[in-house]
Amino acid sequence: MTKPVANPALLRYLDRRLPRYTSYPTAVEFHRDVNQAAYAHWLESLPAESEVSIYLHVPFCAELCLYCACHTTVARRYGPVEAYVELLEREIALVGRHLGVRRKAVHVHWGGGTPTMLAAAEFHRIMRALRGIACIGADCEVAIEIDPRTLQRELVPVLADAGVTRASLGVQDFDERVQQAVKRTQSYAQTARAAEWLRREGIANINLDLMYGLPFQTAGSVAATARQALALDPDRVALFGYAHVPWMKKHQRLLPEHALPDASERLAQAGAVAGVLASAGYHPIGLDHFAKAGDLLVTRQREKRLHRNFQGYTTDEASTLLGFGTSAIGMLPQGYVQNAASTVSYREAILSGALATARGRELTSDDRLRRAIVERLMCDLEVDVAEVAAAHGRKLDDFAPEFADLALLAEHDLLTISAGTVTIAEHARPFVRNVCAAFDAFLTADATRFSRAL
Repeated sequence: MTKPVANPALLRYLDRRLPRYTSYPTAVEFHRDVNQAAYAHWLESLPAESEVSIYLHVPFCAELCLYCACHTTVARRYGPVEAYVELLEREIALVGRHLGVRRKAVHVHWGGGTPTMLAAAEFHRIMRALRGIACIGADCEVAIEIDPRTLQRELVPVLADAGVTRASLGVQDFDERVQQAVKRTQSYAQTARAAEWLRREGIANINLDLMYGLPFQTAGSVAATARQALALDPDRVALFGYAHVPWMKKHQRLLPEHALPDASERLAQAGAVAGVLASAGYHPIGLDHFAKAGDLLVTRQREKRLHRNFQGYTTDEASTLLGFGTSAIGMLPQGYVQNAASTVSYREAILSGALATARGRELTSDDRLRRAIVERLMCDLEVDVAEVAAAHGRKLDDFAPEFADLALLAEHDLLTISAGTVTIAEHARPFVRNVCAAFDAFLTADATRFSRAL
């Protein structure tokens, strides 16, 4: 359980602007030197036996939630969505030509936006296109993000027939005052109905997404939402801290800033939800996920085989992630690639017969070393820096500055350092990003591109 941070100076230090470390290096370090030609070469260099994961981004929603920081836009009619599906088909075919042979897919994730804005026919089109370049067998997890407010009953059997095995239902908060402030009105009944529809069609793995740090939330109100959420019997719960970045997402300026909780209250809210979930038998996973005792996430965490990517914590062990759609990020053994962030630029590239790669990053040996350290900290709350350094041809002494940076956290019993192993205290779980930051070679004092850590 999170302990209150009584020292105001320490709290200010912890509440810096930091990356969420869904990758290392983070996306802000991507650059245009990694282009369409580089991505094509990387695809063509993949060994034929390589397993792949797939991410598809659908950048449309029925309405805009004011807290949202995703790449999405409001679609008032279906025409733009249908046109976008054709672009996805074309991109999948382009990537397939560079791959050359079909690869085994171990994980498929539909994100957005709201992927379930696709009609049944369009959803089938994309799954059919994916099967043209990848073998999507019964052992492949196919996950999709769902807005329960707009899910249509007739789409659910289509999802099941297409192989969907896991659904993440966006909840955020059930408190009406909070919902009104963030422009997302969603009843418990709507959410329960969506879960029932999915389970009735055999999509039994249900995740729920909750948030803290929103206007008018309190520790008591988020705990009440968590208790309601547990009545839906989710397999996993993701608890995200609201990222207030109005200089990047201008619609966030419409939120009542005076009603946003401060760092101390945000910690109390995260702790309140964690307490409710722990009492119900859910295990904490990394920074912000929780899972039932028998869930594969818990097993992989125990085995130190848990991973973290742009979709959060995952059991996916593939070294290649193929990203499709506007702003989608892919990962290959050589590095990261990202598609054009605007749908207009994405469309122009695809219609010209080119890949939509706009930027990326080729990994250096130092990137790989630090990525390994950061991922183990984010997943295990512990890392043997000496062991990781040796595996990458480096010495523990090379990290003397990083260990010096961690001294303050050690002094306040947030972590321990022994023989090169960094272990984060259980009560300091919310501060794992601060520990990772010590190993981030790119982080500067001017980190205004990131949200606050707490």
